[in-house]
Amino acid sequence: MHAFSPELTRPSSSPPHEPGESLLCVQGLVKRFGRRQVVCGVDLEVGSGEIVGLLGANGAGKSTTFRMLVGLLAPDAGMIRFAGEEITSLPMFLRARRGMGYLAQEPTIFAHLSVADNIRMVLEHHCPRREREARLDALLAELRLTSLRDAIAGRCSGGERRRLEITRALVVDPKLLFFDEPFAGVDPKSRDDIRAISQELKQRGISVLITDHNAEAIMQMVDRLYVMESGSILASGTPAEIIANPEVRRAYLGDSFMLPGGPVAGALSP
Repeated sequence: MHAFSPELTRPSSSPPHEPGESLLCVQGLVKRFGRRQVVCGVDLEVGSGEIVGLLGANGAGKSTTFRMLVGLLAPDAGMIRFAGEEITSLPMFLRARRGMGYLAQEPTIFAHLSVADNIRMVLEHHCPRREREARLDALLAELRLTSLRDAIAGRCSGGERRRLEITRALVVDPKLLFFDEPFAGVDPKSRDDIRAISQELKQRGISVLITDHNAEAIMQMVDRLYVMESGSILASGTPAEIIANPEVRRAYLGDSFMLPGGPVAGALSP
């Protein structure tokens, strides 16, 4: 895949964060539904140009945490800071203006429109008219969608639709992209494409926070991971550290978990 061209990353209007401060900093995040507390004081950080995973079994609280981070749910307690600004109470659309992009698990493309028209609809709101077609061409080329320019989006493969969604998200020049279940319904080649695109985003200084049920796929692409259990962070660290953690194996991975070509998880711990 080609490196991203300068046209894809433009100066953001949001204020820069202080050197050394994490791009995203979450402290003490809490969420209750009635009497049930499903997120219990979650702390996490994402640095600039870092790919971070959020894992956990069903019911662990990762989806609720993810939805609070992107602005789909309001936390009952805690603080979210982004690029040096507290955004805990900001709605989703204002977070987007500050550089947070969200790729939902559910398809967000317009299935009846062409690939190009899907991107044009976003460009109309974020790009001067005279620049739109040039920017469209650049986006299509960088995400390897040029050959699908006139294809009807709803007829594209799962991986192609994911690439289209990522392309649409890049129109607003995000600092951080949230990937919600990006590997759902895509084939192995498309998973490789998503991993490659994530690495190119990282090279441009764009951070990625990703949650998915496919632990193996996530571990092959992230710098660090957080693993949740019962609403709290059970462990955090590099993929190797997470695989070697006996508590993570007990609660989530299982003793036989291994990455392709790597040792069984249990073999990594003393």
